[in-house]
Amino acid sequence: MDHLQKAPKAYKNNDFLSSPAARTVRILTEYLEPYSRLKQNKIKDTIVFFGSARTMPPDVAAKKLRELKKKERAVKKPSAKLLADIKTAEMEVEMSRYYRDTEELAYRMTKWSKSLKKGNKFVITSGGGPGVMEAANRGARRAKGLSIGFNISLPFEQYPNKYMDEHLNFEFHYFFMRKFWFAYLAKALVIMPGGFGTLDELMEVLTLVQTLKLNKKMTIIIYGPEYWKKVINFETMAETGMISQDDLKLYKFIDNVDEAFEYLKKELTKNYVK
Repeated sequence: MDHLQKAPKAYKNNDFLSSPAARTVRILTEYLEPYSRLKQNKIKDTIVFFGSARTMPPDVAAKKLRELKKKERAVKKPSAKLLADIKTAEMEVEMSRYYRDTEELAYRMTKWSKSLKKGNKFVITSGGGPGVMEAANRGARRAKGLSIGFNISLPFEQYPNKYMDEHLNFEFHYFFMRKFWFAYLAKALVIMPGGFGTLDELMEVLTLVQTLKLNKKMTIIIYGPEYWKKVINFETMAETGMISQDDLKLYKFIDNVDEAFEYLKKELTKNYVK
C-alpha cells in the first residue's frame, strides 16, 4: 500500500464531535435538529407542563402504601426505617393527586385543541420523563392527540416515558437548549409541584416574561397553591420591593382542573385563536 487510508470527514469524526473543540457544533445541532423535526410536524404552539419526576400515579402510590402497611401489621415492633418509609409513602399518596390532575388537564386541553381544527395547535409538551411529565403525555395520548417530550441526559436515569409520540421524542445534552425549546413554542405553562428543576424552569420563564424577552402572550398557571405558597412567597418579594406589584399578575394560582381548563381555554382563545 503506497498511500494512507482516507481520514474520516469532519462531520463523521466522532472523536472530534465529542471534543471541547466541537462544543459549538453540538449546541447548534440541539437547535437545528429539533427545529427541523418540529417544522416537519407543523408544530408552532405548545402547552408546557413542568413538575416533579417523582410524582407517582395514584394507583402505584396506593399500592406501595398498602404493601408497607401489610409489612407493619406482620411484625410486633416495626423498625424506624419501616415507619419512615410508611410516612414517605403516605405523602406520595397525597402528592399523587397532581399526577391525576396533570393527566386530566392535558387530556381536556388536547380534546379542546383538536376541536379547533387548525393543525397541531397547543400540543402538550413535557420534559419527557416520569412523574408529572409522564402524566402530561399520558393525558394527551388518552385524547388521541400528539405530545412532545424534551428529555435530558442525566447522570442518573431519566427514561423517556411511553406516552409521548415516538417521532416527537427529543434528547438534549444542554439544559439551556432544552429550556429554549420549552419557551420558544410555548403559549401557556402549567407548573405542577416539583423540586429544583421545576423551580428553575418557572423562574426562568417568569424572568423572560417580566423583562419582555418573550415577545408573545404567555399564560402561566402555578398549580397547587397549598404546596407552592410554602415554597415561594411572591407577596413578600413585592412588599419588600424586590419585584413590583404588577409582577404578581404574571401568573395565576389555581388548584383544580375545572378552573385551570377554563382559564387556559379563555386566555389561549383571546390571545391565539382566530
